[in-house]
Amino acid sequence: MSGFKKFILQGNLVDLAVAVIIGAAFGTVVKTFTDVLLAFIGKAAGAKEIGAMFIAEVDVAPFINAVIAFLILAAVVYFLVVAPYTKAKERFFPDPEPGETELDLLTQIRDSLAARA
Repeated sequence: MSGFKKFILQGNLVDLAVAVIIGAAFGTVVKTFTDVLLAFIGKAAGAKEIGAMFIAEVDVAPFINAVIAFLILAAVVYFLVVAPYTKAKERFFPDPEPGETELDLLTQIRDSLAARA
């Protein structure tokens, strides 16, 4: 069982799962939500067509939609995937206690060899 935990928490499996989740599951939901949100923004800005916002006769609605979708996706992925993953990783695989590093050991070996000569 510990091997399975190590495989799940230390590999790139979570990175791959996050990519699949973003692409497949959340993409459609967030797109629909941002379309609705964009419609409200369009109404508030006084746009003639709901969901369309024009600045100097250029439709900026797709850009606003993309920015809102990105922010929502980033928040969902962070709070539902990254934060729990980080907590689980810290719980099952804590960082080693601070102590002597490889550099410290190599320095001691060098000094010991220099003292012998």
